[in-house]
Amino acid sequence: MNYFISLILSFGLAAWLTRRFCNPGSRFHVLDHPNERSLHLRPVPRSGGLAILAGIVAGMSFVAWRFNCEDGFYWLSPSIIMVAIVSYIDDHRHVSVIIRLLVQLLAASLVLWGGYSVRLFEVPGLGFAVSPELGALLSVLFIVWMINLYNFMDGMDGFAGGMAVIGFSAFALLGWWSGNAIFTLLNLVVAAAAGGFLLFNFPPARIFMGDVGSSTLGLLAAVFSLWGSRDGVFPFWIAILIFSPFVFDASATLIRRLLKRENILRAHKTHYYQKLVQAGWGHRKTVFMEYIIMGGCGLTALLSVKASVHYQVLTLAAWVVFYFFFFMWVSWYTSRRHSAST
Repeated sequence: MNYFISLILSFGLAAWLTRRFCNPGSRFHVLDHPNERSLHLRPVPRSGGLAILAGIVAGMSFVAWRFNCEDGFYWLSPSIIMVAIVSYIDDHRHVSVIIRLLVQLLAASLVLWGGYSVRLFEVPGLGFAVSPELGALLSVLFIVWMINLYNFMDGMDGFAGGMAVIGFSAFALLGWWSGNAIFTLLNLVVAAAAGGFLLFNFPPARIFMGDVGSSTLGLLAAVFSLWGSRDGVFPFWIAILIFSPFVFDASATLIRRLLKRENILRAHKTHYYQKLVQAGWGHRKTVFMEYIIMGGCGLTALLSVKASVHYQVLTLAAWVVFYFFFFMWVSWYTSRRHSAST
């Protein structure tokens, strides 16, 4: 019953608030006007992240009330609030990169204070123990990267919300298999809140999540990755695999832009998913393809977590090869489409 109540609370509140924020009469109806990074052609409200945040906070508050959560969990709340506040301000008026980065570093430090730090880096068949100092440094960098990565990838209707529903649901299933009820329930709360928002963000989107939503989801993706790895719910590489549609696209795009000596702080729309949308696939077709990839990543992660090392090596290698050829194909396809249109 507690599972049911927390899910209904998170999903229902997020969906209700998202619908209200779609209304031009809402005081939170802030428009996202098209710019050089955008794929949308008309102004769309970007306050959906507040609805996601409300659903998450309500659901997590219920869990904290009904269950005996570990002390470290309560350090997560101020981290979420800090990231959400600076993101909310950035949604309304520009906040410098330095200030945002400092707030993110402080939020990550609070997460570490709660005990969520990587202690063992694992790939199939290998494990590397790290010192507490190095583990803390790597964890902070990982948290900050995931916050910004999620922000980078929130550029297509239904994309970031869908990744949250699939990714956190996969985390929840892994938590359930390991018998970690709190971990399971908290991930279901996040997935439910994202699902309530996705009802109105699915293409054609009526509302966007803005920086509040993307930064909050990125922070939580990082925290639950560290939490699950720390408590033995899954090895760390499983978390990366689950969110690999975002991790690989954002990381490959960043590396490509660095190699081209582009200004990585300048807004752009050269992520691989953005290339497909601009090449004529559109939001709906592209996001459906991404959902299939997300589902495949989640399914193989679930099958791999208790599988043999041989199977895990093959799984990880297969996905690395897939992304390599997938990105090569996207570059070739979009280049051909561009040449044909000129």
